[in-house]
Formats: sequence, C-alpha cells, structure tokens
Amino acid sequence: MANWAAFGSIILPNVGGWANGIFFAGQIRKEDKSWYDELKKPSWNPPKWVFGPTWTVLYSGMGYASYLVYEECGGFTEDAVLPLTLYGGQLLLNWAWTPIFFGLKDFKLAFIEISVLGGAAVATTAAFAKVNKTAGALLVPYLAWLAYASTLSYYIWKNNPKEIKDEKAQ
Repeated sequence: MANWAAFGSIILPNVGGWANGIFFAGQIRKEDKSWYDELKKPSWNPPKWVFGPTWTVLYSGMGYASYLVYEECGGFTEDAVLPLTLYGGQLLLNWAWTPIFFGLKDFKLAFIEISVLGGAAVATTAAFAKVNKTAGALLVPYLAWLAYASTLSYYIWKNNPKEIKDEKAQ
C-alpha cells in the first residue's frame, strides 16, 4: 500500500520549486541571450540545466526529512511544532528567493534573503536532528548547496549593475 503521507511530504516542497521554475523559465531559457546570460558570473557557476535536477533532489530530501520528523513525533503534536514550523518557514524563504532574483532582479535583496534562509535552514536541520538523526542528515546536502548558492548570489550582486532592465522595456 502506498504511503501517501511520505509521498505528499516529498512532492510538496517540489511544487513551489516547479512553480517558480515554470513561471521564471523565460528569464533564463531563451533561444537568444536573456538578461541572465549577460550577467557576470564566476567560472564555477554551474550550467543552467544543473539547477532543476539539483533542486528536485534537494526538495525531495527535505520533504522526506519532514515526513520522518512528522512520523517520529506522532503527527502534528506538540513535539512537532518547532521543527515543522521552522521547516515551513525556511521552505517559504526558499521559494521567495527566485521571485526576488528573477522577478525583481534585486541582487542585494536576493543575497540578504538567501542569507536569512541559510540561518533558517541551519535551525531546521538542528531541530530535525534532535528528533531524528536521519532527518537531520538528509538536510546536510541542502545546507551545502545553500552555502554554494549564497556565494553565487553574493558574486552576482557584487559584480553586476545595480539595475537590470526588462527586455520588454528596452
């Protein structure tokens, strides 16, 4: 029999990522160069195609970790409130970065936001690990990727113009 709670926990974080990806895909996937392609990025910036699969794996791990915490705590109990609230908060922060970066094109705010996200993700990891060591361990790759993404965000903020104009306005 299918474990629908586990399945839903894995799918939920991906929904926000996929929605952002679909909504903002035109910002980075065009036949001609987009404003994103014109940004000064470091030599260690991954190819664009890496982000989708990477985030799918990370969101799935995060979701499964939340399921383990939910199960270990016996559902949405008093013991689950702190870790699952932290998880939900950091997930919303995670989803918010894409509209700030690709929608507003505010690289400074995007860096500030991902820095706050990093702190929230560390707190979530610690709270998960107290409940279930495997759940905490499942968030470690996410923390590593956030550190990498934060340095990319910082680099782009510091090495690109303050204002990026929409192609439609030009």
